[in-house]
Amino acid sequence: MHKTEIRKKYKRLRTALSEEEIENMSLEIANRSLELPVWDYRFYHIFLSIAEQKEVNTEFLLHILQGKDKEVVIPKTDFKTGNLLHFLLTDQTVIKKNRWNIPEPKHGIEISKEKLEVVFIPLLAFDTEGHRVGYGKGFYDKFLAGCRPDVVKIGLSFFEPVEEIKEVFSSDIPLNYCITPDKIYEFDR
Repeated sequence: MHKTEIRKKYKRLRTALSEEEIENMSLEIANRSLELPVWDYRFYHIFLSIAEQKEVNTEFLLHILQGKDKEVVIPKTDFKTGNLLHFLLTDQTVIKKNRWNIPEPKHGIEISKEKLEVVFIPLLAFDTEGHRVGYGKGFYDKFLAGCRPDVVKIGLSFFEPVEEIKEVFSSDIPLNYCITPDKIYEFDR
C-alpha cells in the first residue's frame, strides 16, 4: 500500500475505536512493553498522546517509566523548523496543548537527543519490515536521524502490521520494535 492510502485507512480505523477500546488496548501495550529487553537504560523519550487523534494512550507507559525511576523526556514541536525539542519531565513541568492539540511542555530542562537511549514513537501503521507511516510531516524521521546510532526505536500501534509500505525513502528511519496489544514485533537492525 502507498502511504497516502495507509494514512486514510488507519485514521478511519482509529476513529472507529471507542474510548474504552483505546484505554484497554493502551494498557495491553504498556503491559507488553515490560517484556522488552530495554529496561536497563536511563533516558527514555515518550510522546504525549493526542486524544483527539485517538492515539495510543501513553499514560500507562509513563507510569511504568516513572515507577522504574527512569529519566523521562517529552517532545515539543517547532513547526517553523520542523524539529522536535526535548524536555525532561519533572514534577514542575507544565503541560499545555498547542493549536494542533499536541500536549507539550511549556518550558523546562532541555535534553539533547544524543542522550536518549530509548524512543517510543507514534505512528498510524507499520509493516513487517519495521517501516512506519506517521502523519507525514517528518518530525520523527528528522529527530531520529540526529539520535545516537544505537538508540532503540519502539513503535506503538493498535493494529497489526501491513504487509508492505510502498515509497520507503532512505530518510525513513525504521523501528527496532513495535508493540501492539497482542504481540511485540522485533525487526533485525
